[in-house]
Amino acid sequence: MIRVARWLAVPAVAAALTTAVQDGPVDAPPGHVVIRDGHVDLGPRFPGGTWTIEMRDDTGGEPVWRRLDDVVLHAGEDTRTEVPPGDEYAFLGAPGSAVWLLPQTERAGTVWPGWNTQDPGTAARVDREVTWRLRSVQGPGPFSLFLTGAFGAPQVVFDGRNPLPQETGIEVGSHVHGNWAFGAPGTYLLGIEMSASTVDGEQVADRQVLRVHVGDGDPAGAFAVASTAVPETSADEDSDSSPVWWIAGAVVVAGVVVLAVVWRRTRRTLGS
Repeated sequence: MIRVARWLAVPAVAAALTTAVQDGPVDAPPGHVVIRDGHVDLGPRFPGGTWTIEMRDDTGGEPVWRRLDDVVLHAGEDTRTEVPPGDEYAFLGAPGSAVWLLPQTERAGTVWPGWNTQDPGTAARVDREVTWRLRSVQGPGPFSLFLTGAFGAPQVVFDGRNPLPQETGIEVGSHVHGNWAFGAPGTYLLGIEMSASTVDGEQVADRQVLRVHVGDGDPAGAFAVASTAVPETSADEDSDSSPVWWIAGAVVVAGVVVLAVVWRRTRRTLGS
């Protein structure tokens, strides 16, 4: 597993990159929504007491939290640009090749996705930080998420060209934006997980799929795209729950039983 440096998401970086997040958004009613313009954030919450990744939508009159199943982000053809020269951008592809970019800084007419851990319930119950994992990338091209530092050098958070899962840490109370880069037009399904330890010592985790449609075409069609990702066991999950270990254990137990039966029969034979 690749571990991304946790200092990429500290509050000091967030303060320099983002606007403030208001408290108190309500839960949106179920219903599919394509978001093409404005500010949104991924974030964990405890709606109904259950740890869940949702999307904070600030594009309307009042902020609302939406289920990820109800959201498609649309990076239109106007987000297409070219990979800049320099080895530091090699993770995006060859210099001059096309890349579709949702930028770190807000741009009118473009959806501006970030991530935050500022929900009041999260801030009150989580101990220090949230672990965010990219578990799978399904789409027509590569995906990466990176930050542009004060000196312009990119700081890669996730790079779908490398083995998955990858992870980064998000300090509680953070609000961060980055550059979301896609290597080809089409629909992407990003398998993500957010987990944490609560102040009471409880381990919480949730896995969801974030849908992004890139380029032309009908973005609403992304709702019908099924995920083909194979569920993976997280590194911090108990390995004893893996089917492989259960099978191995069953084989060992069966072997012990067989040896016991053979030993008993041998004693009877020798004693007769």
